[in-house]
Amino acid sequence: MTGLWVAAAAIVLALAFGAFRALSDGRFRGTHSVRGAEQPADEVATEPSVWAQLGDASGSAVLGERATLVQFSSAFCAPCRVTRRVLAEVAGVVPGVVHLEIDAEHHLEAVRRLGILRTPTTLVLDAAGHEVARAAGAPRKEQVLSAIPTPDPA
Repeated sequence: MTGLWVAAAAIVLALAFGAFRALSDGRFRGTHSVRGAEQPADEVATEPSVWAQLGDASGSAVLGERATLVQFSSAFCAPCRVTRRVLAEVAGVVPGVVHLEIDAEHHLEAVRRLGILRTPTTLVLDAAGHEVARAAGAPRKEQVLSAIPTPDPA
């Protein structure tokens, strides 16, 4: 009888974990910079941009005029291929948006510095290179489009 209770508890825990992952995977969340809006402006301004923290991981890539989609992936990651396709499609459709893919295995220092815990992880950077949003997992196209900052009216 005890074995039946243990099996039932394991099934309930597995279902709860699966539901949590299904709801949270690929969703963009605000970052410490966004959540830190209540901090004084001089403290937020002194924080180094994510673009500067990427260092040589960014290679010869340039920031997008509107936004840069930085994807951390690994060689054997199946959701990374889906994420690559979605982000490339968004970058091709939205003017001023650039997609940059970084191999997490070859740039471990940048992964540690930015707190990347799994692949794929997508960072949305504004025109200045500061992180606006972050998603762990494969985001949908609508989620990426809604995370891109709106252009400043000129």
